[in-house]
Amino acid sequence: MMAGPEIPYRVRRSPRARSVRVTVESNGEVQVTLPRRAPERAAAQAVRELRPWIERRRRTLERAAAEMARPANTLPYLGRDLRLVPQPGRSRVHRRGEELLVPTRDPGPAIERFYRCAARAEIASRLDAATARAGTRYSGVTIRGQKTRWASCSTTGHMSFNWKLLLAPETVLDYVVEHEVCHLELMDHSPAFWALLESRVPDWREHARWLRRYGATLVL
Repeated sequence: MMAGPEIPYRVRRSPRARSVRVTVESNGEVQVTLPRRAPERAAAQAVRELRPWIERRRRTLERAAAEMARPANTLPYLGRDLRLVPQPGRSRVHRRGEELLVPTRDPGPAIERFYRCAARAEIASRLDAATARAGTRYSGVTIRGQKTRWASCSTTGHMSFNWKLLLAPETVLDYVVEHEVCHLELMDHSPAFWALLESRVPDWREHARWLRRYGATLVL
């Protein structure tokens, strides 16, 4: 049986990596993360061995992207499609109702800055409300752009959230916030934690499934 052409990939070295890790990006590109001292041939071997999984993952991503296709010249914002309106001379993005006024040249960086800023406001207000209901407190919040994590809560109560959550439906963001607020009381993922989360978000499994299926499509 023919194996087909070799799968192209790129290699990243990580001093924190303990083993070889293969990931498939939202655009189908394959990245291999190697420990600092691992030989280069380990990347090729991992890609060969994981070829069936890589091909399945690519098909899954293609289906998810097709299901999440949005109208041309729009971007999602908590379940709504905002229409992009290029304006000559503009350097910053401004929201006007259901429109995003954007620079005419290379608007990507400005759009990301807009989403990061908006994420801080959207998430902070939800955190304040959720902790008030729970009777807990958080120590601070950071907005980041992680590739593999949506949010986290430290033992000191500091929260970190991915700005790309603003590209998801509002109910998904609400679920992630409540998930992290539950960690202020229980830092593990024990049965007690899931019971606490379910008492606050009864349909949390639906939102978790949505993120697993469509999370890779949340890109500008």
